[in-house]
Amino acid sequence: MFQHGPLCLDVFVEPMFVENALLVWPDGERECWVVDPGLPPQAEELIAAVRKRALTLRAIVLTHGHVDHIAGVAEVKAAFAEASIWAPRDEEHMLLDADANLSGVFGVPIVAPPADRLLEPGETLTLGPLAWDVRDVAGHSPGGLAFYCEAAGVAIVGDALFADGIGRYDFPGSSGERLLANIHDHLMSLPDKTVVYSGHGLATTIGRERVSNPYLLGRY
Repeated sequence: MFQHGPLCLDVFVEPMFVENALLVWPDGERECWVVDPGLPPQAEELIAAVRKRALTLRAIVLTHGHVDHIAGVAEVKAAFAEASIWAPRDEEHMLLDADANLSGVFGVPIVAPPADRLLEPGETLTLGPLAWDVRDVAGHSPGGLAFYCEAAGVAIVGDALFADGIGRYDFPGSSGERLLANIHDHLMSLPDKTVVYSGHGLATTIGRERVSNPYLLGRY
């Protein structure tokens, strides 16, 4: 478990694509989110963790709709029927379309239940006493979102920004120009000490990426 001030966070790494799913909850509170549950065994591990910690799953929150980030949604939803599914508005269709979420390419079509709530940049979400800004990081995917908690100094960014990298932009609906513009406007504008949890790889900080990320060097 990692703790950032008032925020507690567990990371679950899926072995095939090394995708990170997150369990997040405010310290001392029971309400939690699961973020981007992917391929097995992530869903099973997330379900067990929620139950072990005696948490109440409020929402399954998705940064974007690629298969490695949504493959476990149905299993988590089946275990916690009261949890809502929150997804980017511009990627609503990807939950229901195996070709759009890229699973069809691998010959193993995977879909998720439809979203209960569609999220847009500029919204503020709440998890217990914590507020989260919804930020536009589209470019890797058509409508990707990041979630920033100022009180904790944490940003959950999906596949937009990695330690020493950025998301791929050679998929249908991707745009490298748009991705870099959104990283500039909506991530690099955050304080240097902000801890970044990406969809793959190790956590980093905005300050580190500002001075060491080869895709961003010379821009700041």
